[in-house]
Amino acid sequence: MRAPGEADPRLAGLAGRLAGMQVFVNGLGITGPPVARLLAGRGALVTAADGREDAANRQAATELAGLGIPVTFTGHPPLPPGTDLVITAPGFRPGSPLVAAAAAAGVPVIGDVELAWLLRPAGQEWLGVTGTNGKTTTVLMLAAMLGAAGYRSVAAGNVGLPVIEAVTEPEPYPVMAVELSSFQLYWSRSVRPLAAVVLNVAAHHLDWHGDFESYAQAKSRIYAPGTVAVCNADDARSRELAAAAPDTARVVAYRLGAPGPGELGVAGDALVDRAFADPAGVVLAGVADVRPAGPHNVADALAAAALARAYGAPAAAIAAGLAAFRPEPHRMSLVARVGGVDYVDDSKATNPHAAAAALAAYPSVVWIAGGLLRSSGADVDQLVGAAGARLRGVVLLGADREVIRRSLARHAPDVPVVEAARTDTGAMDLVVTSAARLAVPGDTVLLSPAAQSFDMFRNYPARGDAFAAAVGRLPGAR
Repeated sequence: MRAPGEADPRLAGLAGRLAGMQVFVNGLGITGPPVARLLAGRGALVTAADGREDAANRQAATELAGLGIPVTFTGHPPLPPGTDLVITAPGFRPGSPLVAAAAAAGVPVIGDVELAWLLRPAGQEWLGVTGTNGKTTTVLMLAAMLGAAGYRSVAAGNVGLPVIEAVTEPEPYPVMAVELSSFQLYWSRSVRPLAAVVLNVAAHHLDWHGDFESYAQAKSRIYAPGTVAVCNADDARSRELAAAAPDTARVVAYRLGAPGPGELGVAGDALVDRAFADPAGVVLAGVADVRPAGPHNVADALAAAALARAYGAPAAAIAAGLAAFRPEPHRMSLVARVGGVDYVDDSKATNPHAAAAALAAYPSVVWIAGGLLRSSGADVDQLVGAAGARLRGVVLLGADREVIRRSLARHAPDVPVVEAARTDTGAMDLVVTSAARLAVPGDTVLLSPAAQSFDMFRNYPARGDAFAAAVGRLPGAR
């Protein structure tokens, strides 16, 4: 394995060598079709495969076939003879037979992000964002700040717009806000952001990476030689990764407390920069300018501000960007206020770390939790132990609700708990009705499940939509 920022010599001058190159695209999904189209359009001989033959993939295969790109559906594709390069979907695991075959044949395997970096326009800068939680909020805040500063930019990567599409726009973006997952970073080697942040690191995707250290090391790849390494002073692992990164331009920390020299932080009711401005500090925005409210969103705003300031955005652009920022759905979204109780959809909280951040934002909570847990019981214990004093009551749903119930019995035994055993489409009405009975005026009913949704719902947006619909059917809801 090459170190972060170290280019693969086999890929030197790739942009000028694509014509006639035999490239295998492993996986369709979001990134596969645009990668295949781009490569074929530049003269490469492209074949593709995917292990899932659903309607969306069949449609993509039909469209690619019209461009002369054959697609096969197989879970363990062999390496086609004569392959010069493999572009793999980010979720494809490194221990697969295909990767082993490519290594044995001396064929490089990269992801779409690495390909985009190798083909990016001259002079384009990337500002990178990774972390266990808060990536999308931060990258969208960052894009809003860059826009407010007058820079032509875009949010791309794991946020939705594939990076390969963003870097091949006819009018190049001078700067991009790029959200990168641990999977994408694993399959990247030469990416060198101008500035980058690891927001936080908690146990996640361990089934893919194998262990926590491997997961953390994948995140650390965002800190390349020459990168301004922005880190979260309130997250021990973020600090450690930045400090250990080799040859970074500088390390800039942000914190929820008063900033020290060379840091960003919170002083009184203001976000203050002492890293890219007068050492005495420059006010960037008010804490009240951050929406949705909550300590973790203030931290994300500080991270975004640090990256924008590293690129040269003036202080006034930070407040203007926060004013222009619109939160994504299902991230601490206020659905309604019914009978003096706020109902908040945080269905995006699919792990305990994310749920802990949401629970910390409200003083008195009826918590709706449960689903498919991918974290350990210890992670749930830590979450419940920290949040116990804020809980008015808890409503549990989903396949692994018993793990959370046992944790509540250990760490918050006096908190009322209701279990919803139903898993049909009407289950959310029972959940919301039960939560409404536990709540009193001034409380927040918070859907922040700490678990994935696939046991009961198509995805987390569907879970959030079901919650919002059920709230709308409460007596007194408008």
